[in-house]
Amino acid sequence: MIDWLLEPLRFGASLRALIEVTLIGVAGGVVGCWVILYRVSYSAESLAHGLLPGLVAATLLGLPILLGGAVGIVAAAILIALVNRFARESADTAIAVVITGLFGFGVLLALSPDTPPGTAELLFGDLLGVSDTELLTSAGILLAVIASVWLMHDRLLAAGFDAGAGPSLGLSPSVMSGVVLVLVALTVLVGVQGLGNLLVAAVLVTPAAAARLLTDRFRPMLILAVATALLAGVAGVYLSYYLKVAAGASVVAVLVLAYLAAAAAATLLPRAIRPTSLNT
Repeated sequence: MIDWLLEPLRFGASLRALIEVTLIGVAGGVVGCWVILYRVSYSAESLAHGLLPGLVAATLLGLPILLGGAVGIVAAAILIALVNRFARESADTAIAVVITGLFGFGVLLALSPDTPPGTAELLFGDLLGVSDTELLTSAGILLAVIASVWLMHDRLLAAGFDAGAGPSLGLSPSVMSGVVLVLVALTVLVGVQGLGNLLVAAVLVTPAAAARLLTDRFRPMLILAVATALLAGVAGVYLSYYLKVAAGASVVAVLVLAYLAAAAAATLLPRAIRPTSLNT
């Protein structure tokens, strides 16, 4: 059993993958709870998909994909804001139009004859191909995310739990929602290297959603979400190593199983202690 656990650690790629899923799990678990609290799951997923043109452009230009992802996220956010300002349809419709257009544009760039090999990794990630430099960059972004959440914790809680009371406390719910989406953007940059453009949204929503099924208190939810993301990440890497399947897809598959297990557990809980509303 010990040999079974230690064998993947003898390979540099597997060890770096485990470090990367740890960084992704902490970032996704923490920020995902705020995504659930502020009910911006759709916007979070849209931001993740909207950065594809930036990722492909960075690949074509030989630039770091994190730089391309950052530019892509900023561009997506600006376009969504402009469409929301001038469109007569609902905000969700505006987001859908913008993100679909950006994703389609990214696919066109990816199909360019000049696109180097390995573009598929932008969609599905490559946990086993993460470099030491990318790990250090992800760790730096994660520290920025954790520091931001720690500094703004009380404000985010106040606006998230009672948006109507926000103005009386000097807080703008829309500004706080914007802060959450900035945290989402930073988390996407951490996860996109390992999980890719299509899969990174899973770690932002699934662990927190699973934790929400099991508790109605925010701090336990935060702990459960991070623990779920970490366990799924490690289990996914081990499955990938021993079953010879894609690491990112394995992580997401375990996350889905964890959510289904949480849903089953929540169903079996007595009605009196099932979560009804999120409290501190």
